[in-house]
Amino acid sequence: MPDSGGSRSQRAHIPTSGTGPGADANPGAGPGADGDLTVPHGDAGALAVDPAAPQVTAPAGLPDPPVPAEAPGLPGPAAKAARRTGLLVTLVLGGLTALPPLSMDMYLPALPAVTDSLSAPAATIQLTLTACLAGMALGQLVVGPMSDRWGRRKPLLLGMVVYVLATAICALAPTAELLIGFRLLQGLAGAAGIVIARAVVRDLYDGVEMARFFSTLMLISGVAPIIAPLIGGQVLRVTDWRGIFVVLTGVGIALTLVVWKWLHETLPPADRHTGGVTDALRTMRGLLADRVFTGYMIAGGLAFAVLFAYISASPFVVQEIYGASPQTFSLLFGLNSIGLIAVGQINGKLLVGRFSLDKVLGFGLAVIVLAAVALLLMTTGVFGEAGLVPVAAGLFVLMSAMGLAMPNTNAQALMRTKHAAGSASALLGTSSFLIGAVASPLVGIAGEDTAVPMALVQVVCAVAAVACFLLLCRPWQRAGREAGGL
Repeated sequence: MPDSGGSRSQRAHIPTSGTGPGADANPGAGPGADGDLTVPHGDAGALAVDPAAPQVTAPAGLPDPPVPAEAPGLPGPAAKAARRTGLLVTLVLGGLTALPPLSMDMYLPALPAVTDSLSAPAATIQLTLTACLAGMALGQLVVGPMSDRWGRRKPLLLGMVVYVLATAICALAPTAELLIGFRLLQGLAGAAGIVIARAVVRDLYDGVEMARFFSTLMLISGVAPIIAPLIGGQVLRVTDWRGIFVVLTGVGIALTLVVWKWLHETLPPADRHTGGVTDALRTMRGLLADRVFTGYMIAGGLAFAVLFAYISASPFVVQEIYGASPQTFSLLFGLNSIGLIAVGQINGKLLVGRFSLDKVLGFGLAVIVLAAVALLLMTTGVFGEAGLVPVAAGLFVLMSAMGLAMPNTNAQALMRTKHAAGSASALLGTSSFLIGAVASPLVGIAGEDTAVPMALVQVVCAVAAVACFLLLCRPWQRAGREAGGL
């Protein structure tokens, strides 16, 4: 497994021509091999920085991410330009990763209203979430290999255009069935932003730096779950649920223009796959044959299922069972998102680099299990009739712990897959969204008057995530090789 202790430039200071990868520390390493150390594109030695300090280099065609102004070999104006470029790329990638929570969470306060407007049962309307989620999962399987073959930029722009069109049509859907269909198309197109954003991060970063960057993206994209329900709740004060899709259409248009103008290609032609469908399937089969990669992939997917069980059920639990208004629900949802962001920043700024990623991940999964068990005990009446406050507290702890689980599962899995970042990102996203799509309808299987199914799904998925982490990833076997370990 690649060293998780720093960036690629920290591990291999070998200048290259910028037209292809540099020397490989282990030429025979494959998807499942330890020691897959690949030199980044571009001149890794050009910055002449202190090799003890984590640095990141960008591929040809994209200026290097931010470096300290005092870095040797860079004049002041060049350092400032690098910082501006890195910040801009960070904001663009953050916007792309914010698209799924915007598509999901702005719509959440409107679920009861959609149920009444389209005269459909709650379980059917929850399928609009499932359809969007399933579309995002399946779309990634297509877009990921496409981005490995044709680069990141063209598939991303195509997906964004289709997303805008599908979202606009959602605002006009007259029946629940048509809404479900167009939400599926919306998810299929929106998958481009999710999978390519992760692939771009893998193009630019490695090791601990990648984990830290994922935490930074969580800060940016985490703003979306905070403001999305608030915006959705306020939109419902002046119009109906269709207005939410109008707002999402505007957001999609703005993000498409930003990507077109500012996000440059990060995968040089020399590194693109030239095979067709057979080659893409062979690559994915090789990735899935890596037991450790698969372990992180499934553990991350199950953790995401815990999160999505909350996303899918909380509008009915908080509003229908505990009698909160759409605005109160939006505030509680935003508070939980703040917890996730805060813990994600603690992960990136304080924990990563001091503790091994596996230790931080294991602790996060343990907290998720404990919070889910507490919610199950409260919703089944073990502690008596629980009110909104203790249930909201349990949900807050559960959501906050996601800030330790989500960035670290992605980082640990992608560290093994430099050779096929797009395909690996597609598998990570697809597994998460498909498992979440399965969990979504289960939370409403007993109707709208009980929160027990939500808590039960969360407990089962959380325990299964821990089991996959321990049995497949086997972190104790690699503890001695973790550069970020104690």
